[in-house]
Amino acid sequence: MKGPLFYSKILLFGEYGIIKDSKGLSIPYNFYNGALKVDEDPSEAAIASNKSLRRFVAYLSELEQNNPELVQFDIAALNADIEKGMYFDSTIPQGYGVGSSGALVAAIYDKYATGKITVLENLTRDKLLKLKKIFGEMESFFHGKSSGLDPLNSYLSIPILINSKDNIEPAGIPSQTENGQGAVFLLDSGSTGETGPMVGIFMENMKQEGFRQMLKEQFVKHTDACVDDFLKGDVKSLFTNVKRLSHVVLDNFKPMIPAQFHKLWKHGIDTNDYYLKLCGSGGGGYILGFTEDIEKARKSLKDYKLEVVYNF
Repeated sequence: MKGPLFYSKILLFGEYGIIKDSKGLSIPYNFYNGALKVDEDPSEAAIASNKSLRRFVAYLSELEQNNPELVQFDIAALNADIEKGMYFDSTIPQGYGVGSSGALVAAIYDKYATGKITVLENLTRDKLLKLKKIFGEMESFFHGKSSGLDPLNSYLSIPILINSKDNIEPAGIPSQTENGQGAVFLLDSGSTGETGPMVGIFMENMKQEGFRQMLKEQFVKHTDACVDDFLKGDVKSLFTNVKRLSHVVLDNFKPMIPAQFHKLWKHGIDTNDYYLKLCGSGGGGYILGFTEDIEKARKSLKDYKLEVVYNF
């Protein structure tokens, strides 16, 4: 047995900011995906995934009991499939900021939620917010606290615009230019990052007045401008704002940037060859890059692995 595929996602803009009501823009990334599966002869990874699913089901049973109005599952069917050895077969790298747990949550909801909101119905804002809330509760099992955005993106497989915590909508993003020089790319840091500790550092920093002020007056301001520019297709203004954002992140989010990338980050800002920003919570995994000239960026970053995700 193999279920439908659920894709990874990339939060282009909004990491950390959406906790404080900045705008955000999340897009599906079809290069990676995962599906629920049962094998005759499971691998070690499949057995480990199956064990993790057992713990997840115990959590979902509790969630359902504590909050029956929010979501209910066919726990008996889920348990029966887990007994058969069901696991989540995924190519999505874990701890890389591209939504590995989000795709799993979407797959479980899709198959086992009773009375679920489907992708085919008219997705009103209320339905989107309800889905986001359900997914946030489900994904909290993996991260301690989740916005629910990753599973939402994976479940719907459409770009999502976050205007604020209570205002999200499907977004039309400008179509890609086949031979465009400009690009959004992923840079592999070579190590994984854990969301929990990074969010912990951020929350600790939020206790400082100066940090809160910087977040509002610089980080959120530039993030919002980037989202607007991207959706309008105003590439010139976008790169001006991405450069500002990259600078603010380097100055204020150092713990979230792997140490060996501090110089590289600054080099991009100094030369304008590329600008880097966090992909997800940071601390490792992927770093997101923006460049007006992908060949120039490739030369500048020749020692690193680049994956282009979007062309301008």
